[in-house]
Amino acid sequence: MSRKLVRPREGRMLAGVCAGLAQRFGMSAGMIRLLFLLSLLLPGTQVIVYLVLWILMPNEDRYAATRR
Repeated sequence: MSRKLVRPREGRMLAGVCAGLAQRFGMSAGMIRLLFLLSLLLPGTQVIVYLVLWILMPNEDRYAATRR
């Protein structure tokens, strides 16, 4: 299990942001997804944060290639 903040190739639903956060913090991806969906009921910038993380979090493959 990786402790780096990357978007994994396996376990993705949309972009892999929730799966990457789950791996990083040792939680289940389903729980992170549920928390994100519940947060959409509150006013705020959740979708913008998700899009920013999608752009900033590297793919697992790209991260592994740069670490070699």
